[in-house]
Parts: sequence; structure tokens; C-alpha cells
Amino acid sequence: MSKFFSTFFVLAACFMVQAQEISSPDKNLKLKFSVTGNGVPTYELNYKNKAVIKNSKLGIETKDVPSFLEGFTVTKVENNTFDETWTPVWGEQKTIRNNYNELLVTLSQKSVKDRFIRIRFRVFNDGLGFRYEFPEQKELSYFIIKEERTQFALAGDHKTFWLPGDFDTQEYSTVTSNLSEIRGKMKDAVTPNASQQTFSDTGVQTPLMMKSKDGLYINIHEAALVDYSAMSLELDDKNFILNSFLTPDAIGDKGYLQAPTQSPWRTVVVSDKATEILASKMILNLNEPTKYKDVSWIKPVKYVGVWWEMITGKSSWAYNDLTSVKLGETDYSKTKPNGKHAANTAHVKEYIDFASQHGFDAVLVEGWNEGWEDWFGKSKDYVFDFVTPYPDFDVKELHKYAASKNVKMMMHHETSGSIRNYERHMDKAYQFMVDNGYTSVKSGYVGDIIPRGEYHYGQWANNHYLYAVTKAADYKIMVNAHEAVRPTGLSRTYPNLIGNEAARGTEYESFGGNNADHTTILPFTRLMGGPMDYTPGIFQTKVNVYNPDNNSFIHTTLAKQLALYVTMYSPLQMAADLPETYNKHLDAFQFIKDVAIDWDETYILEAEPGDYITIARKAKGKNEWFVGGITDENKRVGNVNFDFLSKGKTYEAIIYADGKDADYINNPQSYEIKKMKVTSKTKLKQPMATSGGFAISIKEVSK
Repeated sequence: MSKFFSTFFVLAACFMVQAQEISSPDKNLKLKFSVTGNGVPTYELNYKNKAVIKNSKLGIETKDVPSFLEGFTVTKVENNTFDETWTPVWGEQKTIRNNYNELLVTLSQKSVKDRFIRIRFRVFNDGLGFRYEFPEQKELSYFIIKEERTQFALAGDHKTFWLPGDFDTQEYSTVTSNLSEIRGKMKDAVTPNASQQTFSDTGVQTPLMMKSKDGLYINIHEAALVDYSAMSLELDDKNFILNSFLTPDAIGDKGYLQAPTQSPWRTVVVSDKATEILASKMILNLNEPTKYKDVSWIKPVKYVGVWWEMITGKSSWAYNDLTSVKLGETDYSKTKPNGKHAANTAHVKEYIDFASQHGFDAVLVEGWNEGWEDWFGKSKDYVFDFVTPYPDFDVKELHKYAASKNVKMMMHHETSGSIRNYERHMDKAYQFMVDNGYTSVKSGYVGDIIPRGEYHYGQWANNHYLYAVTKAADYKIMVNAHEAVRPTGLSRTYPNLIGNEAARGTEYESFGGNNADHTTILPFTRLMGGPMDYTPGIFQTKVNVYNPDNNSFIHTTLAKQLALYVTMYSPLQMAADLPETYNKHLDAFQFIKDVAIDWDETYILEAEPGDYITIARKAKGKNEWFVGGITDENKRVGNVNFDFLSKGKTYEAIIYADGKDADYINNPQSYEIKKMKVTSKTKLKQPMATSGGFAISIKEVSK
């Protein structure tokens, strides 16, 4: 890792200048910080002389001590320049450059003698990060946040890709509208969910993606969310000002802090090119380096699993059809099996055989443990113990069988929102994994949180999610958390956090379907903070083939499902469909087998949020490339310029594309596979069907 760091500062006198300016290393972004006549901290941000954030207030309103809102004077200013190149444990790039100019302002309040705070700004070529810092001091120790008063004053009525503001879920369809239209569209945007709590007719979630009328792409989110509540945004739709709105706890407080401490970074990624938004690594750069000395046990995972058949209703998680069970009291050996329980030894062995045959790393099994009969919606505290299997699931036998096939088993821990119960069993559950050869876990938090009244995105729950990850590291276990808080780049610091859900995934294709533009938006929103376990690869697009009572269908073509392995980045990728379906399409399945899940290089070839994305990636440590292109509900031609390939070399490209008659509604399984020789000078125009796409695998031709 190379690193450059320089610092200079100015000690304040009574005549300290109250306005400060810094620019990004490339000079395109300019930040101005100032303090008003009333002592209110403010900032503004411009990109190539265009307003990104107009003059906006900063501050923290507190409940038990004087608030950090006004009456400030600048007492110290420090300017830093930092430049390093670091290597992620896994990721889209082999190395990442972390280069910024920093302004650190110390502010004192006249109304509270000897009390001060700091606001730290970092300006990168791709955006701005800033946070509040509360140093240890005599006049500040413990305090309660009533609300954070950070503003993002926008320059106009931007086109916006938004989700309803909610303290419990991100599993909504993205709405595309102008800011001024949010209030009118909110009611229809709030669709039913297992747990939800909206807060405002103009409340929206982060990451929030916008496009201005003068061509700026603006993304607002947060980085390094630790010991703090997740931030939503409430829009003042008369003035186009976004105001921070923190997730409360059960009694309405927004956070309990103890100095020294700091807020998460508030982030604004900006460019006049959509491709540069997707290429930004600023949120990762605002997180600390990994806390682990040994990361050799953290490895990307490609897996199959006993899952989609339950999601579609073909099979069940539960062993029987009882409506009330008690762990430790219900004798499952004396109950009547329902005949639909998927997590049985013989069936799981079929998945292990399939994984072994096709070179997959692991097999996920859901519904293996006692308690699934009444797990949801009962506000049940002692809902699972995470170690007791159903009578038809032989843990030891499956461990032995999987090991003989060189396949790992992937654990599933559904908590049903009972966080207290999970923490009570966590050490025992993780040790059970170690004893039985499980190296990764998919955890779930479906339903309302217990303790009752807490929310999924509050400070208390956020601390739990991180506790689960760090505790898992003690056992060398990787974590894929579903229904947890949206990622904020913490996978840099804790790289065993290899996956999250925190958005509508493929499962919703069985619950009525995702919009055709869904995956053309997610990389600009949800994926800004970290990878998503989206679970692509569904080839049987009519769900009623598996379950005659479910008439949902997959809102993509089969070729687009292949492309998602490239466009929806994750070091954790599932082939989510059933083995018997893949066996009918082994030619297309070959791409899923071949595609890498860890990368040396990534090039965003073209992109427009809500419309299309085309990405090329080079496999880690190999001279192999993979390209994915997707479109929304409109037919489109994807443009691939192969100039990312080494000059003077010839490659063979295998193109998996929509058939000429493909259509995501009427003919989604129409695809064609063709081969062609390509060089760095080759240019390809590839047609895509409605909600279609294409995937390309590229290998150098050996001489």
C-alpha cells in the first residue's frame, strides 16, 4: 500500500475567517464551509461550477444537553491531503485509490463554556464525505440525539429514483419521478411488507439517486454506520431541501452517544457521467481498513440452495402443518410430516451432487431446524435455537457427504426479528457451525424486531448486526445478512460481511414480480454501499410450473438473468433455480458456471439509471473477462467496445443473448449462443429484448 499524507493548520484568533474552501484533487468539486451571523455551520458544494448542494445547514439537536445547532465560532482549521492505494480482500478492483483533500473545522459554542465539536470534510474526485466528531472533553460526555439537522439543499426539481422512507424495510419498488411528485406518489409506493414503518409523505431512503436537468448525477447516502441510527431523508418539496431524519428507538430517541465519538459520514457522490457514479469507491474509502489480521479464511462463494422451491410454494420450510409448537417440548418425531418439507437429507444430497458436478462452492439449506411451523407474525421470543434439526435432516451425515464431494454447507439462521433470542444463542450456534463444517451463514430478520418497539434500522439493531459479524469472525464465519440495515461500506472494515439483502431481491419475482427496470436502478442505489445477495439465475420464468397456485412470472428474459451475474456485483452469487431446470438448459447454465465472483478490473462501459447498464470485468488472477448488459422494459442495443482487452491479442468470446423473438412477457426463454473472435479493436452492437440482456465470457486464444 502506498500512502501520502500532509497536514497544515491555522490556529484561530478572535478574527478567525469564518469561511473556508477546499477542492477535490482534480479541482472539479469545490466545497465551501461557513458560519452564519447566528453561528450556524453551513456548507455548499459545486461541480464544474454547477451547484450540487446549495447553502445548507449543519447541526445536531440533542435532548438532554444544549444542542449543537448555533452560536458557533471557528476556533481551529486544519487542511490535509491524503493519497493511498489499498487492496481489498475481495472486490470489483484489485486495488483502490483513496485520494482526497480534507478540511477539519473545530467549532466552539459561546453558550457552553469549553465545549467544542469538529466537522470533518473530505473532498474526493467523485464526491464529498463529511461527519460530526465529538472529542473527549470536560463539558461533554453522554448525550441523547433528538434529531440530526443536516440539510442537502438541492439546486432544482431533480429526476429521482426513490423508495418510501421506512424504519423497517427497503423492500419496495423504486419509484422514478421528479422531487416535486414524491408527495403525490407516496401512497401508492407504500406496498405491504412483513415489517414496515413509514414516517412522512415526503420521506425517502438512502442511497438516493438523482439526475438534474443540467446533467448532473447526484447520489446521497452514508458511510461507516456504526453505533448510530440509519439516516433517511425528509423532503421540503417547496424548497427542494432534503433534511436528515434518523431512525428512532422504542421511545422516540434517535441515538445515545458517549464522547469521544462521531456520526457516520454523510456522502454526496456526483458526476456528469452516470458510469462514474457506478465506478465510485468513495463510500468504501470513508470506512476504516480491515480490523482483522488474518483474512485468509474469507473467500467469495458461488452457491446453490434449497430455497427457491420454498419461495415459489412448491415446497415448505416447515416439517409439519401444526400451527403451534414449543421448542424443547414439541416432539417432532411423533408429529405427521407434511410431505412438502424440502430440507430433508436425501433431497439435500441431490443439491450437493449438483454443486459438486458443476463446481459450486456451497449449498444453502433453509428450513432445516425446528420451529418453522409458527415462526412468523407471532411476536415469539424463543422462536429458534439454531442447533436442533428436524427429524429428517441428518446434520452429521450431510457434513460427511458434502465433505466427500468437496462442497461446503451454508448455514441459515432466521431470527424472525427476535434479536435478543439470537444473541442468547449466538456462540452456541456459531460453534455448531464450526463443528459441522459450515463456513458461512445467511441470517434473516423477517418481521417486527424483538425487543418490541425497536426498528430494523435503529441504533440498537445496527449495533446488533455488527456484533453478529464481529462475533462470527471469532469463529471464522462469513455473514450474509438479510433484512438488516442497508450497507454503508463496512465490508472494508469487516470483510467477512460478504453479503446483504436490504432491497427487493429475486424472491419478489415469486411475489408478483419486480419491475423491468429494477436491476437497472439497484446498482445506482442499493449497491452504492456494498454488494447485494440478489440471488439471480432463474431460468424457469413461469412460477406456476413449480406451483400451480402461483401465477407470478420473472420480469426478465433468461439472458438477462445471466447478465445480472456481472451487473449486480457480489462476492456471494447464487444459482437460485432448481437443478432439474438447469439440466434442461446446460448450454446457458455454462455461463453461470464460468463467471467469476472476484475481480481484478471493472469497466463501466455504458449506463443510465432506470434504462440500461453494461459492465466488463476481469477475473481475479486470470486473463478472463466477463461482460453483462441489461435493459429496462424497452428494447435496446447494447454497445460493447472491447478496448479493455490487451492490445495485439486475440480472444474468443461466447455471447449469450436474447433470441430474435425474445420478450420478457411472451417469450422469455428464447436465447441464442454464438462464438466470435475479438480483439481490443472490436466493437459490438448487441440487441436486447424487452427487459432483456446479454452475457459474454472472453478467453484469450492460445497459440
